[in-house]
Amino acid sequence: MRFILSLLLLPLTLFAQNYPKDYFRRPLDIPLQLAGNFGELRNNHFHAGFDFRTQQKEGFNVYAAADGYVSRIKYSAYGYGKAIYITHPNGYTTLYGHLQNAVGAIGEHIKAYQYKNQVSEFDYFPKPDELPVKKGQVIALSGNTGGSEGPHLHFEFRDTKTENIINPYYFGFSNEIPDNRKPVITSVMVYPADENAVANQSGQPTVLDVKKLEDGSYLAEKVYAKGKIGFGISGYDSDSNTSNPNGIFQVNSFLNGNPSFGYTFSTFHFEETRYVNALIDYARYKATSQRIQKLFMRNKYDLSLIRADANNGFVNVEPNVDNVYRIEATDFAGNKSTISIPVEYADKPVISPAVVNKTPYFLDVEKDHRYEQGDYSFEFPAGTFYEDFYVDFDIEGSFLNIKNKNVPVHSAFTITKKDNTVPVADREKTFIASYTGNKPSYNFTWYKDGAFQTKVKALGKFGLAKDTTAPKISLAKPIQGKWLSKQRYLNVYMRDDLSGIKKYDAYLNGKWILMEFNYKTARLTHDFNDGVVADGRNELKVVVTDNVGNSAIFETYFFRNQ
Repeated sequence: MRFILSLLLLPLTLFAQNYPKDYFRRPLDIPLQLAGNFGELRNNHFHAGFDFRTQQKEGFNVYAAADGYVSRIKYSAYGYGKAIYITHPNGYTTLYGHLQNAVGAIGEHIKAYQYKNQVSEFDYFPKPDELPVKKGQVIALSGNTGGSEGPHLHFEFRDTKTENIINPYYFGFSNEIPDNRKPVITSVMVYPADENAVANQSGQPTVLDVKKLEDGSYLAEKVYAKGKIGFGISGYDSDSNTSNPNGIFQVNSFLNGNPSFGYTFSTFHFEETRYVNALIDYARYKATSQRIQKLFMRNKYDLSLIRADANNGFVNVEPNVDNVYRIEATDFAGNKSTISIPVEYADKPVISPAVVNKTPYFLDVEKDHRYEQGDYSFEFPAGTFYEDFYVDFDIEGSFLNIKNKNVPVHSAFTITKKDNTVPVADREKTFIASYTGNKPSYNFTWYKDGAFQTKVKALGKFGLAKDTTAPKISLAKPIQGKWLSKQRYLNVYMRDDLSGIKKYDAYLNGKWILMEFNYKTARLTHDFNDGVVADGRNELKVVVTDNVGNSAIFETYFFRNQ
């Protein structure tokens, strides 16, 4: 058994020989620098690929990594923005995201599809014979679309059959991105596992002091403890090309030389990505924005990256037994940082006892739970959360407040608000909002059997809100009656202050035109090169509808010579 566990904790690079190392080329022809790597801890997800810097500029050629065909094109104002997927004959698919625009035959195909279906945002799956590509073919220009916070190219590999995402390093990209730097550990924490456990006279999580030794390894202060405890770390890794703080490829822990807990960011499925909230100390993250990666599981969760011993990574500290807990953080190139933590049994007075807010509502994550008070009820199916806890909620006036805001939610749960006082005509405009202070935010809501219902993925304060205000449409400068012959682009701005924008359409002289939405600037943009604009007078009409059906119409006219 010890041999099997040790085998499981070896770097997965040793078992990655089946991935082709020389089949795929780089997607850019500029020096490759990472702004984010595979598995990096992000908000509610693990990062699924590499983010390549593009020198703070857009417009670099993006190349097909190998022969194949365009199997999916997804354009969205959010997420990956403009993204192209290429399926290759060797069983893998590559993805190119945050693009400025597709070019050549692909770009023409996309534009024709958009005008035919009158859509600016879409998710489209071309047939295998529609858009073949060759290795090294320019497919697009790099950009900053979607949820990108700056110009870059998101690039990832997937297993075509399973859709599992795979670390690009396995496909030879470690040769493109040399690495001679060890991962950096910025914090080490010890966690008493229950009310009876104590570490360094505290029943609460505690930061440990760490010092560097002459051999380059690290030694943490001794932990005096009793009962069941666990450990966690925060840190980052960088490579030889850039000092950008990226995620750590592999973390393993050992108790007295035996494997205890570990994970390797090799491959995972998108259905697993929200487990980032189980891996980190979520409460600390919400309070400080620091992501401590826990090296234990209070309740087992189905993240395939995890390897754990029979104690799920916990250390049982007992009298007359001294322990050494060792943490190893390793990057893909094999650079390793090691921290040793001596652990000794001690029954000392508790200075900082554990803080547990016990309520009548203890939640077992493996069971379904339903709660009701006043006009509100809410249901937590089994698996909604990662760890057991006491639910703390109350009705405050017309609001439901589920006060466990620092408890992460894995899957959506239902909230119901009984109300037969809202007139039928207003029900479409009424929704169950999530409140931050007095500010409501929209949740998709339906009305059934005398009650409003919604599904959400975060705890907090909820109440009914009504949106009867139409979106606002404007121009940066008036264009009515003006000549726009020298302009390539037509820009319109739109915003909605409550339920948010659901749909937008624009027309020139009664014909639908493509306008692309940038949510970061609230701007709709039309390219006159699409060829819809007429010589002379042009009538512009823009229609915007929010999520509860309020619509606004903006109309004007301008002149143009082609």
